[in-house]
Amino acid sequence: MDLRHLRCFLVLAEELHFTRAAERLHIEQPPLSRAIKELEEDLGVLLFDRNRRGTVLTSAGATFLQDVRRLFTILEQARENAKAVGSGLRGSIRIAISDGAIDPRLSAFLARCRVEEPEIEIRLSELPLADNLRGLRSGDFTIGFAHTADVGEGIVAEPMWHDPLVIAVPARHELLAHKEVPLHELGSHPPVLCDPHVCEGYCRELARLLRSLEQEPNVVEHVSSLDMMLTLVGAGFGVGFTTETRIASCQRPDVVIRPLALASAVITTYLLRPSDDSLPAPLERFIVRLRTHFGG
Repeated sequence: MDLRHLRCFLVLAEELHFTRAAERLHIEQPPLSRAIKELEEDLGVLLFDRNRRGTVLTSAGATFLQDVRRLFTILEQARENAKAVGSGLRGSIRIAISDGAIDPRLSAFLARCRVEEPEIEIRLSELPLADNLRGLRSGDFTIGFAHTADVGEGIVAEPMWHDPLVIAVPARHELLAHKEVPLHELGSHPPVLCDPHVCEGYCRELARLLRSLEQEPNVVEHVSSLDMMLTLVGAGFGVGFTTETRIASCQRPDVVIRPLALASAVITTYLLRPSDDSLPAPLERFIVRLRTHFGG
């Protein structure tokens, strides 16, 4: 088994078509067929089922594909790390952010890290929670941030900071009679909620909070941005939820922000990382600095 065999397997598993796979690999089809046959003989299992309907992965092939993808991810990271060290860096920390778990405190913290350890490259990617968790398990990302601790096996979720949840209401609205809005008062007011595909973890936590209402809220719209939520609220379509930190930079004359009369109405941001006991030294320093910065 060598990398050439594994590359041929990976491309064929993605294409499930020998001619297209050979074209991607810039080789003829017979060498590709030989490479797959040699790999199957080496493993002692069939990786593909070839019949009149086409080429499909066997169960063994599907399992092997997951590990091969992980292997190539590690190889790519090794290449990037070598290039980083060659250019004067000493490694990288790849951060996945989900659920809109971004605020000025994180910006200030990352700026501090870049000053204190400029030789460590920090990369940020914003993506859905499912992709965040998949990337942490495969090694694509070093750590992640999200608004939920419901992350499944193999991932550790550590609370980092908490934000009070607030409600956005139109400038003229009956809920403004309350300085702090009781949760039971929200049942008859349709909400504008974040798209669960965009902010899955945040929506889970909000759903837990709203579960205590006597009747399920009649959602007006699911939106993918704070600006859209405030636009609909300002136009009187419904009420919206956000965090105190996130709304601080938004001032609109048509929207008023009120706290909820519920001490537990908070959104927690969690640090996510693979549940490995041994952490690389740069990552360990990063996490210690993170805990100190946020008082965790």
